[in-house]
Amino acid sequence: MKNIIKFLSLGLVVGAVTVGCNSDFLDTKPLDKVSGEAVWADAALAESFCTDIYNGIRDGVLDQMSFDCQTDNALYSFGKQDIAESNISPSNTGTVKSTMEWGTVYARIRAVNIAIASLGAPKFDNSTGLATRLKGEMYFMRGYFYNQLLRYYGGVPIIKSPYTLDAPDFSIPRNTYEECVNAIVSDLDSSALLLKGRSMAAGRATMGAAMALKARVLLYAASDLHDIPTAKAKSSVIASATNPELLGYVSGDRTARWQKAKDAAKAVIDLNQYGYKLNLSAPVSAAEGQQNYINMYLSRNGGEADGIFLKYYVRASNDDWGSWYPRNNMPNGYHGWTSSEPTQQLVDGYEMMDGTKFDWSKPAHAAAPYENRDPRFYASILYDGAQWKPRTPDGAGIDPAGQIQMGEYEVGSSSSPVKYSGLDTRNSTIENWNGTWTGYAIRKFMDPDPGLVDMNIRQEVPSIQIRFTEVVLNYAEACMALGQDAEARSWINKVRFRVGMPAVTESGAALVARYQNERNIEMLFEDQRFYDVRRWMTAPTVLGQQAQIIIVTGKLKPGKSVTTYKYSKENYDYTYKVQDLGTGKENRKWADKAYFPPINRDEMNRNKKLIQNPGY
Repeated sequence: MKNIIKFLSLGLVVGAVTVGCNSDFLDTKPLDKVSGEAVWADAALAESFCTDIYNGIRDGVLDQMSFDCQTDNALYSFGKQDIAESNISPSNTGTVKSTMEWGTVYARIRAVNIAIASLGAPKFDNSTGLATRLKGEMYFMRGYFYNQLLRYYGGVPIIKSPYTLDAPDFSIPRNTYEECVNAIVSDLDSSALLLKGRSMAAGRATMGAAMALKARVLLYAASDLHDIPTAKAKSSVIASATNPELLGYVSGDRTARWQKAKDAAKAVIDLNQYGYKLNLSAPVSAAEGQQNYINMYLSRNGGEADGIFLKYYVRASNDDWGSWYPRNNMPNGYHGWTSSEPTQQLVDGYEMMDGTKFDWSKPAHAAAPYENRDPRFYASILYDGAQWKPRTPDGAGIDPAGQIQMGEYEVGSSSSPVKYSGLDTRNSTIENWNGTWTGYAIRKFMDPDPGLVDMNIRQEVPSIQIRFTEVVLNYAEACMALGQDAEARSWINKVRFRVGMPAVTESGAALVARYQNERNIEMLFEDQRFYDVRRWMTAPTVLGQQAQIIIVTGKLKPGKSVTTYKYSKENYDYTYKVQDLGTGKENRKWADKAYFPPINRDEMNRNKKLIQNPGY
């Protein structure tokens, strides 16, 4: 059985205030805490302290509200998103995930700093190299946490030593973007060196994880948003920023930055430790392509070879949102909450099997929009008529076929039809408060086990933080920026062949456009889209539009009659109507200030040396 890191919390006292008193009672040590001195004198306690720091990953990409709900990919069912509406300010920062919330992340960074300082001269026996290994992990986690802040806010204060109560000043200014990149890369290089050649439990940092995260950091650093001369030309808010060095590079050789990004990604590729079916010379079948994609996001059946850094869940002990992913995102006809809902814009981004674009203006496409699409569509999206799991007992008699019902249909006879609302709509007879608004639900990351339909059962699908395919795509993007289109196409096509899609043949701007769509489809719901459209500076176009939804109607054909609805092109004529969600539910718009969200007002008040991001 795979050895998986257990994310258990350990209450630790890392400092203490003593009172001069002779009372034995007051000198008694708390029974539910461990002093800092005792922690670093005991190997097991030291490892527990470091293990607890991994809890800062929280739900990873499997949160109830997917981060893609802040983009054109998805809608959050239970409320407007201020970031998506550009209605954000220092006093209203919108929904900020814990993995980039300022105070939460800095608390984790302080714990990392304590660990690194303490592990420098461990008081426990280090003959097994435990302290060295833990220190390597902590360098990775510090790089991870700082990158979470950097890619969200821009430059942040870099603190590499633990604050103590006798520190003269707890305020510190933001470092420049370049200084932050250098600090993170330094930590990741240290991590890779210390972890080289070590066999690690699943879920722990590795040399490969450190190198892969470095490749991500350097790719972002080379992108349009962080090249200030480029960003100023595309954004008036950035052009008017008084401290642009906090947002990106104000000078320097951008080509050299792209080369560093390329080299970092290639270094991971050259490890020859990761990769899943990337040696194909032609596309696999559609069925195999769909299964390959499922294998990767489930990290099973060989697909785990694509994973570099993942958070694992143990059904019996984890109570994170990641464990409750099916309950949070399964359709309401299965008693799920349908929390994060794919939009029509996302669905339209899936190509046809021949690699051409889907087009509603083509009658054949409009009549059968869910046929002959990229196999990743069927592996990622639950759509009207999709075959899914058996229903729970209260729905099995209504839908014995176990098919997704997102539309309004007729039952009875064509001469005297009765309206029937699908079980997965907001008019469902199972539950109606949690139905989809968009006409779609998530399948990706959902355990397909037909026995797992009880929403009180957790799942154990891991949350992907970094996978090898991202590294490959990062490499391809850097190659394109350096004018090496043939090399970029070669690697993009490796990714496409694995899922059954034909090769791309474009060059120049057309290749970049194909790549950007490919990256979105391949990395869907993996916390990529929010940052990608910003660093490419395509956000004004792709995020400045209302979420689109689908209205599905099934009308009985003349002479047909049914008693129990089932998707059937023999019995039904289906129509599909695309429309905007409407401003009553959400009013999406783009403002350039959203390139860099604001630092919370409370943090600004605590630290007078902080400079707020532009536009607030």
